[in-house]
Amino acid sequence: MNLDDKARMARIGLDILDFAVMLTVILLLLFGGYSLFDNWNTAHQGFSPSLMQYKPDDEGSLSFNQLMSVNPDVIGWITIDQTHIDQPMVQGSNDFEYLNRNAKKEFSLSGAIFLSCENSPDFSDHYNLTYGHHMDNGGMYGDLIHFLDQDYFDDHTTGLLTTKDGKYNLELFAVLDTDSGNQAVYSPVQYQQDASQLIQYLKDNATHFRDVDPSSSVLAMSTCYGAVSNGRVIVFATMEKE
Repeated sequence: MNLDDKARMARIGLDILDFAVMLTVILLLLFGGYSLFDNWNTAHQGFSPSLMQYKPDDEGSLSFNQLMSVNPDVIGWITIDQTHIDQPMVQGSNDFEYLNRNAKKEFSLSGAIFLSCENSPDFSDHYNLTYGHHMDNGGMYGDLIHFLDQDYFDDHTTGLLTTKDGKYNLELFAVLDTDSGNQAVYSPVQYQQDASQLIQYLKDNATHFRDVDPSSSVLAMSTCYGAVSNGRVIVFATMEKE
């Protein structure tokens, strides 16, 4: 091999090395970009700016009606004052349908706030059980765990549930640290006509409790909590129709 051949081979080697370095840099940039996007996406899971345009307002519910036309499973909108809980509510044919779907039936890791399939969709039951994921950023029902703190519980007492048939003022009165096997709270059919026994159970067992009329209808908001896979926190509110 003469000197020209050796020089040509050296240039080819350098070109290959340059290409490999460039490819590595591009891959690192792509990976870095994906990581930033993934972190951003994870941090924003549970917040739905695109859905906020459908939130009912005092001037009418045209936007809310539009959301219901997009997905007939939409049955309400829940807002808990001074928290991140401000979401449409749905009801599926079972209690798994909306674990990974949002209120427009699109795939979403944060799912949707949903009413138990054992409840009436018009909230006519005396006990209405709802579910939402616990997002670390406070999205969906992530803020519920803060109610275990006495001061937070004392400072956050009101909310509003809007349905196609009217509005319910919500008065938060109890928070319970429990597990998913607790049939005293996870079997809504037993309290369809009367929730007084449930209210008494909460008075005896809740982490924090405020006295309410035992004849009240009750809305429960349940989310996962703690290192144990079946740990749950449930916040309870009375429902008074406007």
